[in-house]
Amino acid sequence: MPAPTQPQRRARELRTLLHRANTAYYVDAAPIMSDAEFDRLLAELADLERAHPDLDDPLSPTHRVGGEPIEGFETRAHAAPMLSIDNTYDEADLREWHDRVLRGVGLERPADPALFVTPTPALALACDPKIDGVALSLRYERGRLVHALTRGDGTSGDDVTHAARVIAAIPLELAGVVPEILEVRGEVYFPLRQFDRINAEREAAGLDLYMNPRNAAAGTLKQLDPKVVRARRLNFCAHGRGEISDPAFAASHSAFLGRLHEAGLPINPLASTVGTIDGAIAAIRAFDAVRGTQQYGVDGMVVRVDRFDLQTRLGTTSKSPRWIIAYKYPAERKTTRLLRVEHQVGKTGKITPKAVMEPVLLAGTSVRNATLHNYGRLRDASTERPGERTDIRTGDAVVVEKAGEVIPQVVGVVLASRPSDAGVIVPPPTCPVCHGPVEIEPPEALLDPALETVRRCINPECPAQVREKLIWFGGRKQMDIEGLGEKTVDLIRATGTIPLNTFGDVFRLADHREALLSLERMGEKKVDNLLAGIEAAKSRGLARVLAGMGIRHVGDSTARQLARAFPSLDALAAAPLHHLMPLAVNAMSRRRRLEITGSEEEASSVYETNLGADTAPIFHAYLRSEAARHTFEDLRGQGVDLSSHDYTPPATRRAGPFTGKTIVITGTLASFDRAALSQRLETLGAKVASAVSSKTSLLIAGDAAGSKLAKARELGIEVWDEAHLTRALDAADT
Repeated sequence: MPAPTQPQRRARELRTLLHRANTAYYVDAAPIMSDAEFDRLLAELADLERAHPDLDDPLSPTHRVGGEPIEGFETRAHAAPMLSIDNTYDEADLREWHDRVLRGVGLERPADPALFVTPTPALALACDPKIDGVALSLRYERGRLVHALTRGDGTSGDDVTHAARVIAAIPLELAGVVPEILEVRGEVYFPLRQFDRINAEREAAGLDLYMNPRNAAAGTLKQLDPKVVRARRLNFCAHGRGEISDPAFAASHSAFLGRLHEAGLPINPLASTVGTIDGAIAAIRAFDAVRGTQQYGVDGMVVRVDRFDLQTRLGTTSKSPRWIIAYKYPAERKTTRLLRVEHQVGKTGKITPKAVMEPVLLAGTSVRNATLHNYGRLRDASTERPGERTDIRTGDAVVVEKAGEVIPQVVGVVLASRPSDAGVIVPPPTCPVCHGPVEIEPPEALLDPALETVRRCINPECPAQVREKLIWFGGRKQMDIEGLGEKTVDLIRATGTIPLNTFGDVFRLADHREALLSLERMGEKKVDNLLAGIEAAKSRGLARVLAGMGIRHVGDSTARQLARAFPSLDALAAAPLHHLMPLAVNAMSRRRRLEITGSEEEASSVYETNLGADTAPIFHAYLRSEAARHTFEDLRGQGVDLSSHDYTPPATRRAGPFTGKTIVITGTLASFDRAALSQRLETLGAKVASAVSSKTSLLIAGDAAGSKLAKARELGIEVWDEAHLTRALDAADT
């Protein structure tokens, strides 16, 4: 073999140095050179490869610079499903989970806890900080990265290999001896300093700021241009496994992480292994004390059974493994200063006050804006609810938290710090966008402003409402039009030449293909996908149309029930009012129902909708309005199917164990998907709610049922387990 040339030797030397630098920075957290030195060496290597094309290597660090943008995303199936994880906010729930695990592996806990000691080798628990990022599955074959997939729906995800290849923390080739097939699951995240850098650059350029690192990371992974991804400087942390061709690679989660670290993949150095549930709780508390100092957002601690053979024995439910749980930390609260209040108009015309504050670092992000919910709460000067919102004014010191670690909200005011020039917040007397009239609810709020719950613009042509309704209309749970998101709606409406002001205009976009192609970042494939999505939406049926229009009191659940009760829009529009308020009518005696309906047949019918005595008249009036008639005729004219795909003829309807009941589902059910179960219960006449209240008829409790179960017991609400539910559903189907 001929001796290497000087360029070959230098190229090898540079690649070795740069690979070592990446490993030292991302894996060992011990940098061996500055960023400037790294960039200088990378530039030297790139010059060498350009001058000597024969030196090119697909694994060279220069290939992380990024190639040409891709056309779109390909969806691939996961070799092993990426399941979601059950979570809890309560240490008692965590102990209950541990008890179930003990039973599952044959280590039954005696009645007297003093008699039981968990053998550390038998049931060690691995504890990993739960980084708030984007789940990614990396597939290595013979040690080389071949695919990177997003979680997607858990069974398949988008192929974002082009983006993963330019994330420096993800090795293109693994070190040492690894299985022929090795799938590594982990989290792509925005280091907080990089997130702040990007937002500072966007602010200087007059662009909208990213709301939080997680969403920004998700958006970055979906960039078609890898150069954009590289500039964002995302990071990666490995925390799990997918398909592995050699089961002997590791026998436990902790051993697996150790092998990944040896192979050059970043893992979290704060991960730990403990022998008892008390040790896990201690680890959770210890990390809570330092999580605010990390360079990543964290929303909890993942606790799992360490040994893989025990994980297999415990198995999974339909959506989550039984051997793992995420403990979520309570929402972090901070105090800052309220500078001013802005007024936002939603799709139903509701006007919501938004706080603009001095920036405060909260749950890993810089927060400037937060919701204030409604004007009544801003003017409530009572002291009956200490710590809650009380007579807020501009200039006040306010307490802010993130609901679910995502949505910032003002939850209190520090009255002792109120400045002398604090300004009273005055609700807008007219719509802040169209300056049309507003409606205040309830009417009593006209005399006592603290009672106000809703302030609404009643102009249906208000531009703010039109925009929000169009975005909602195209959403996945509504008409499911791919590509008709917020940015596309704004882009099209900004032209002034392509009409997009009504639901009918959405379907007329097919007439403006050439104009759409001329818009910035609207390439041929994107436009064709949009138009194909619009065409497919025409056949969604009545329930989707009703759910997508943003009609007051009609969400997707009520829309489905209306579609089950009426065969078409025409039948729905012609229905008398009492057909739309069955919860009130069906609760009456048969004699009283006969008085209202005037018909034996109608008095015996069961109309299954969620509309009640207060809301049904509003919807009924809308259906018979000139505006509604024009909207539906416009949709019909564009070929939109307004027939029901869910209609159940009255002769086949009968009251059953679920008819008229308000049901809440909590915990993990082994045999049911939550969304599918909710839809099935609604088909059987139930209303499925998200929270337990005095109006709840029944709670269905699966594994890890926590606070909702406790509240149901406190209120004396009937509780069913999964076996009881299965028997009732079987009986309802016969």
